[in-house]
Amino acid sequence: MRMADLKSGWPIVGNDGRPIGSVHKVGQNYVLASRGLLAAQLYVPASAIANVENGVVYLNLAKQEAEQMGWQEPPRESDSPDASADADQLHRHF
Repeated sequence: MRMADLKSGWPIVGNDGRPIGSVHKVGQNYVLASRGLLAAQLYVPASAIANVENGVVYLNLAKQEAEQMGWQEPPRESDSPDASADADQLHRHF
């Protein structure tokens, strides 16, 4: 399954069967997980997704591990490619 196929509202579950949250937003390399009013959102990297089945996103680690990974901060690099003309010029070698 492609990241673009994930839908907002789908539950996210650790490999221990414990719920982590639900899909709020899908980026190119991560899923932003909503976790309720009192818990911080998590930016779950695509590499942590083990399987997607019947509208449920399963991670390859337990809930407690996911909460300790430091995923409360957004990814450092932009999640979408920069297609501007200036960006293209900056990356060319003459």
